[in-house]
Amino acid sequence: MDVLSRIGIALLMVAVMVSAPLSGCFGEVDVEASAASLNVTPEVLEAGVFQQIELSAKVGMSIFVPYLVIDPSTGFVQNSTVIDLSSGSSVSLEILAPPRTDAMVLMVGAKGREHWPIRVSNESWMAWKMHNGDKGDAGNGIVRVAHNENSSLDTVNHSSEQGGRVSVKMIASMRPQSIGLDQGGAHSSGLLHGRTVYERLFEITDPGLAFDVDGRAGYWDRWAGQGNPAYEDAAQYLIGELESFGLEVMTHRFEFTDIFSIQNPEAYNICAYKWGTETRNDWLVFGAHFDIAPPANAVILDPHTTGSRTYGTRVGAYDNTAGTSMVLETARVLADFDSRRTMVFCLWSGEEGGKRGSDYWTEYYVKEDHPEVTVTNYINLDMAGVNWPGGGGAPHGDPNPQIDEDGYPKDSEVWPMRVYIGPSIDHDVINQPEIVRLSEWIGADALGLEQQIGTLVGVNYSADTWKTDVWLDMDRPEVVVYEDTTARSDHASFQDNLGTVTVGFGGLVDGYWCYHQTCDTLEEMEDWMDTTGKGYGEESSGVANLVNSLDMITWWALMTFFHCDEKPVLNTYL
Repeated sequence: MDVLSRIGIALLMVAVMVSAPLSGCFGEVDVEASAASLNVTPEVLEAGVFQQIELSAKVGMSIFVPYLVIDPSTGFVQNSTVIDLSSGSSVSLEILAPPRTDAMVLMVGAKGREHWPIRVSNESWMAWKMHNGDKGDAGNGIVRVAHNENSSLDTVNHSSEQGGRVSVKMIASMRPQSIGLDQGGAHSSGLLHGRTVYERLFEITDPGLAFDVDGRAGYWDRWAGQGNPAYEDAAQYLIGELESFGLEVMTHRFEFTDIFSIQNPEAYNICAYKWGTETRNDWLVFGAHFDIAPPANAVILDPHTTGSRTYGTRVGAYDNTAGTSMVLETARVLADFDSRRTMVFCLWSGEEGGKRGSDYWTEYYVKEDHPEVTVTNYINLDMAGVNWPGGGGAPHGDPNPQIDEDGYPKDSEVWPMRVYIGPSIDHDVINQPEIVRLSEWIGADALGLEQQIGTLVGVNYSADTWKTDVWLDMDRPEVVVYEDTTARSDHASFQDNLGTVTVGFGGLVDGYWCYHQTCDTLEEMEDWMDTTGKGYGEESSGVANLVNSLDMITWWALMTFFHCDEKPVLNTYL
């Protein structure tokens, strides 16, 4: 679909949304304070960017804006606001139009209104509107909280009261595209987007023949360990990129002396800091490991050629250049924002040797050397992008898999895109409900995943198989949110050493044929994600699907940061 077609569709949506039936009232509300009395400019918003939106009232009213907004006094991003307008007055707000949906919802009520209804966390605003906002009457409401003397916008808090029915105003939004759809054009614009993450991934894994320290244009052979020139070369690349964003970069080295550290005697982490302006010693950390799996033998063989898997890679595109690229692009965007808490962006070494880099940083650099610091939340990006969208890809052990009636390969290790949360001590209850609900809240609406997302809780299931069993019983949602009592990546260091609530984003691990193999390349990721002609439903090129996946995950991480900067989610059982 070209740009003009997309604009035509958006304008058609505007005509529908401003019609009388969609601007009507739900229940009893002051007839004058209705959506029909509110004008919004521009009529079509650009999805995925903060933009000035003018709200003009024909009569006195209150307006509930349930989206991320920037307070003009502080420059901080906050979740939602309520504003009052007198008859004939207007206000301009800087609002983030959701990146992956086609419309925004505003609520209108009588001027001075305090209580408002909200959707439940796992549904979209569109679904909420379709059932007249009457779902969850027992406790899904918010109350306005007056702003303090240093800020301009009121905030909101949870409430058991809803304040009655509201009038709803819907505004269309669209996401421009600058390149063809087959190259990821549908996700090539916005504050950040999947195409720029993809380009970063290409840069680091570039297979060109321009000679560098490792004989490649990209950053191959970056096995963690003292004296590896390829890893040192890659570290300098990271330092230069993070410094170019205006961040303060620190390197953190630590040498291990135990007998089990022969292959990985050193952790060499690269962390970039932007200091918070309200609570400097509260740190909100993004992280991904930059090292790749070292070869077990002198010769690394391609399992596509040999038919069997060994161990080790030179490129590590999926594990974990993809996560590294997301952290870098998130850091580039967030460096331009003011934050209450200190932002930290870390690229860890030694994850493949047992989470050594993150373990050292949390246990020694934070816990021992900086006891005044609290790491409020940690966001982990490790192995993501190869199993959504498209039903999980085609297992390379069977190039022509049989497809079941739901479009999934039969008898293969297919697993959905994962949002994993912790710390958790039980598989059959939710230990960290606030961060689970926040993940649902972001995914169901702003990311357009209401129909694909599911939350797994292992009630009445075996502790060993509950994730798979619940997933199958839920008809295999394509994206899952769940708590896990085990951890195979750097988030475990934050949970174990600091008790930090963590959120991680990832895809297939053991089910990915090229996991820790020499075939873990960008070309392999594209091939895995190419659904053309494979009967997975929404068919698209490998590049387009990969860009789509990177876009969704990076936006999820970014929006989680904005929410946790305003209201950190702390461990419920510490």
